[in-house]
Amino acid sequence: MEKFDIQSQPSTLEAGSKKYEYYSLAQANAQRGEEVDRLPYSLKILLENLLRQHAEGIATSDDIANVIDWLKARTSSNEVGFRPARVMMVDSSGIPCLGDMAAMRDALHKLGGDPQKINPSIPVDFIVDHSVIVDYSGTPEALSRNVALEFQRNQERYAFLKWGAKAFNNMRLFPPGTGICHQINLEFLARVVWSKEENGQTQVYPDSVLGMDSHTPMVNSLGVLGWGVGGLEGGTAAMGEPVSMLIPEVVGCVLTGRPKPGITATDIVLTIVEALRKHDLVGKFIEYVGQGVHHLSALDRATIANMTPEIGATVGFFPVDSETIRFLRQTGRSAEQVELVEAYCKAQGLWRECEDPLPEYTSIIEIDLSSISASIAGPRHPQQRISIQDAPAAFSGWLASLNDRKPTNGVQGSVKDGDLIIAAITSCTNTANPYVMVAAGLLARNAVERGLRVPAHVKTSLSPGSRVVSDYLEKSGLMRSLEQLGFNLAGFGCMTCIGNSGGIDETIARDIKQHDIAAVAVLSGNRNFEGRVHPSARANFLASPPLVVAYALAGSIRKNLVTEPLGADKDGKPVYLRDIWPGQSEIQEIVDASLVPSAFSSRYLDVSRGTPEWASINAADGALFAWPRSTFVRRPPFFDQLAASPEPTENIVGARALAIFGDMLTTDHISPIGAISPGTSAANYMQSIGIAQKDFVNFGARRLNHSIMVRGTFANIRIRNEMTPNVEGGYTRHMPDGEQMFIFDAAEKYRTENIPVVVVGGKDYGAGSSRDWAAKGTRLLGVRAVIAESFERIHRSNLVGIGVVPLQFMPGETRKTLELDGAEVFDIDGLDGDILPKSRAGCVITYADGRKKRISLLIRLDTSREVEYFKHGGILNIAIRERL
Repeated sequence: MEKFDIQSQPSTLEAGSKKYEYYSLAQANAQRGEEVDRLPYSLKILLENLLRQHAEGIATSDDIANVIDWLKARTSSNEVGFRPARVMMVDSSGIPCLGDMAAMRDALHKLGGDPQKINPSIPVDFIVDHSVIVDYSGTPEALSRNVALEFQRNQERYAFLKWGAKAFNNMRLFPPGTGICHQINLEFLARVVWSKEENGQTQVYPDSVLGMDSHTPMVNSLGVLGWGVGGLEGGTAAMGEPVSMLIPEVVGCVLTGRPKPGITATDIVLTIVEALRKHDLVGKFIEYVGQGVHHLSALDRATIANMTPEIGATVGFFPVDSETIRFLRQTGRSAEQVELVEAYCKAQGLWRECEDPLPEYTSIIEIDLSSISASIAGPRHPQQRISIQDAPAAFSGWLASLNDRKPTNGVQGSVKDGDLIIAAITSCTNTANPYVMVAAGLLARNAVERGLRVPAHVKTSLSPGSRVVSDYLEKSGLMRSLEQLGFNLAGFGCMTCIGNSGGIDETIARDIKQHDIAAVAVLSGNRNFEGRVHPSARANFLASPPLVVAYALAGSIRKNLVTEPLGADKDGKPVYLRDIWPGQSEIQEIVDASLVPSAFSSRYLDVSRGTPEWASINAADGALFAWPRSTFVRRPPFFDQLAASPEPTENIVGARALAIFGDMLTTDHISPIGAISPGTSAANYMQSIGIAQKDFVNFGARRLNHSIMVRGTFANIRIRNEMTPNVEGGYTRHMPDGEQMFIFDAAEKYRTENIPVVVVGGKDYGAGSSRDWAAKGTRLLGVRAVIAESFERIHRSNLVGIGVVPLQFMPGETRKTLELDGAEVFDIDGLDGDILPKSRAGCVITYADGRKKRISLLIRLDTSREVEYFKHGGILNIAIRERL
């Protein structure tokens, strides 16, 4: 018996001179005693999504009632299916996703089905932004030379991508050089209110997006509900599969006060990340409310929302208000669209005024914006916020804590501990914000006027998230000043932020390796995990664009930017950061003059055309892809043995630990990313098949070659396997003989011995980027289960999506309390037969001395749909079988 019946008749909305149909929340409100008005804004969007699905016969009245009943305890154990308005793909995860879809077509065809049934059914925007590398920097030719190399290296990948754009429906392609997906989403793609023509009527509903990159929540700053997913989930969502999710807890982050003059959006977000990471927010939505929100521009809010995954949350939502409307007008959205957004959001209760009462939240966290100081974060995690005056002491303390580092004994070479080797203005997080970009340009101008220069050991680069940025920097004359300090345009893409930082001077690299120098990278990105930015950078710090310039001038993280001069002027007088820091009024004046609607509308007038290099790439035709002999593009192996019906799931018997890891093992550690270092398993394999080291490119370019990627899984140069405590990198011990070898080699040896393997981890396992290869590589290594204290949301979902079961230790039990060292054998039951969401598995651990211990593990299949994914061996398998 359903809890109540909801009518599925649309209402009429007038905006401007047009009429629209929409499914009114007021209908549900009237039937439930005005409870809907008390829901958080993000859950109202979820509720509207279910109202439309109910009208289509997909969602039930129970689904709708469950969202409203969330208010009783402000939490829920009920699951619903969410169908986004659109999907956004990027090349790093999108090309492998298209590879999966092409292989799915092959499998469906082999099973006698129609391959055309593998097709996106909702709009997909595919943006190429992860391939360009900072090979050249600090010269006027950097941009053109990096672009030329990008096309030279990626011919085969881009030809495959062009085939995909023709072969699959509903896909719009943004060629290389357009910008970063999240900034394009903010400036152009996001509508806030979506519309479609149906049966002669225009239906409107909230814009929503699933993006195959973890920083998709950036668009939450405009009141667009969206979050990051892996390629497995993103591909099936594009094909119309509702995303199964538990109705989330929603935390209200109440911002109070007003930022002090000179405090940047970066300072604010690093403080928020530090504060919120202390709370358990995995799988939760955050809504930013309070008087302080109204002192933040839409772009300041975007900087905050962008770093939602660094907090561990799913969504970082800002409700629609007058500032949202101002931003839409500023960025060239049509008057008709802006009118529709305001009318619809007010009609649906999605509009927020400063004095409105707070919705009902699961919990509330307060942050005072007036208490924030100039900050950076590092040396390894975004939540390690440091006030800039404390940076030297923090670095020295971290350096002293390293127990795996050889003493440098005061060696003097090209660089020393704490010296910068990279200073990069990069990433959508900050380059989308003109206030910090203009501040960087003005600081550069003031520094040049005082005669300051960047030391030769610092590699500087500028890689904005959209061409609008370079336009307003040129228009304001600030680009010239940045160029004089070596911050020449290097490309329009993620670049240094994702580890595409290119090489550094060979002498410097050699000195760092020979003397184990703790060199530093400072970047305006969102992640600074070890080994991510550059192999030679032992420590990495996040900073605002103007502070990136300041640290580049200082040349060392050990310089106190508050009390010590950055350098000396032409007359030998000391120049302090305070002397050249730009005033807020000057920044605002340039932003107001530069950011006009035409600056955006002209840049996004014809975004699909691309460069002549792009136009010259030929692409094949046909529903099925003719896989070439290639080391870049190979058919994924996941469906080679797929049968029409799934095999029964089995318990895990006699498993060995392939590796044991500590807390905060990130997807950067697990998934291959960045440079392919000589001497690693992947490098040795590539050389064995005739690829010279100069042609390795990087793991990003090789993501559609599983033979290379699987050898790079768990092979980060800074990864620490507790089974091999005396060595960094992708090593383990094969048991029971104890021989040390590459993790890939051990996995292969266990495979030949017919021994299953598991991976053991600590807290926050899989934090970081939404890299489905972190799960795919795990699966291809033969890992049946990952056992950890807790999982980050996206990686847990990816593991389920590829058929690896996530198992969680019960409270009070960890790898340490159980004294696991890798010599144990694991027998895990409860995985065969019927499995209920979040049920228990039994695990018998047999130690090397013969002792046995039985424990319970929580099976992290959180919804009934995830149970089905696991039973089918993954989300893509079930998608193929359903289309039979």
